[in-house]
Amino acid sequence: MNWQLRLSFVLSAIMTFSGLAFSADASSLKPPPGAKVALVMFEDLECPDCARAYPVVWEAAKAHHIPVVLHDFPLPQHPWSFDAALYARFFDTKDKSHKLGDKFRGYIFQNQPQITKDNLLQYVQKFADENKTPLPFAIDPKGELKDKINADRDLGQRLGLQHTPTIFVIGSGGPPTPYVEVGDRSQLSQIIEDMQKKMGATPEHSASSKGH
Repeated sequence: MNWQLRLSFVLSAIMTFSGLAFSADASSLKPPPGAKVALVMFEDLECPDCARAYPVVWEAAKAHHIPVVLHDFPLPQHPWSFDAALYARFFDTKDKSHKLGDKFRGYIFQNQPQITKDNLLQYVQKFADENKTPLPFAIDPKGELKDKINADRDLGQRLGLQHTPTIFVIGSGGPPTPYVEVGDRSQLSQIIEDMQKKMGATPEHSASSKGH
């Protein structure tokens, strides 16, 4: 084998193993109790592609009657994403189903291009006023919400996440959990349907509750 062929072989091997190393592994995740299939999304509220993915994920989940499980994965290069996640977690605490928190996330994604670290609180206050939810002086006095965000980020790092959004369709099989990482969101519905068939689930029998 001449040196050109050897170099080509080595580079090909490096690319192959690098690709394997950087693919996220969701085999440790589980759908919420009662669900055979779920959508899992790791998000950053300052990430433009997360803003595009968010409504797509919810529309697909609603159409297929499966739960959505959201995880915070604020990236260090985004100056206000962690603070926004804290406010989202605060609004989560206002109802058991986290509907207000999810509504806030959608609101932030819709207004994302205009938001900065300096004016984030103005947007938060407007949302709170419109939804008749007073903001306390300290939204996380014990650091419990911060701990949940850090736990989500640590989970994402253990799974090998490299970007946001990272979206999985997961099943309720035994360990390891069956999962598909969604690369092409135009194929999301088909991926869900394939997982439902694999898990013996139908839209009529899939759980519609949501978890964090």
